[in-house]
Amino acid sequence: MPIVDVELVCSSEREAPPVSASALASALGAVFGSAPGRTWVRVRFLPLSAYAENECELVAEQLPVFVTVLQAHWPTGEAFAEQVRQVTRAVAGCLSLPSGLVHVQYAPEAAGRQAFGGDLVG
Repeated sequence: MPIVDVELVCSSEREAPPVSASALASALGAVFGSAPGRTWVRVRFLPLSAYAENECELVAEQLPVFVTVLQAHWPTGEAFAEQVRQVTRAVAGCLSLPSGLVHVQYAPEAAGRQAFGGDLVG
């Protein structure tokens, strides 16, 4: 049930890197080992006018991508660190960006607080 939000900072949606939500979902589904239709991806664009970094002038080639992962349960130990690396590589590869521009955040575990069709995830 991973749900992944991918938010691209860009001057305008037209100037964003080419992005296929389907390709992202497939690449991330492989990372999570999800059955077909079980990894969901939402892509959003954040206008540059709504993003800043302190004491820094931004250039288009260095605009970040923010990724938020929601899973029922996180992997543990080194498996968690490896999953973070794989998510980063998958998103960077799909967007043809350097991995250093992809920033991954994990939401709190969803078990017991996320519902689908009225049924809580266990």
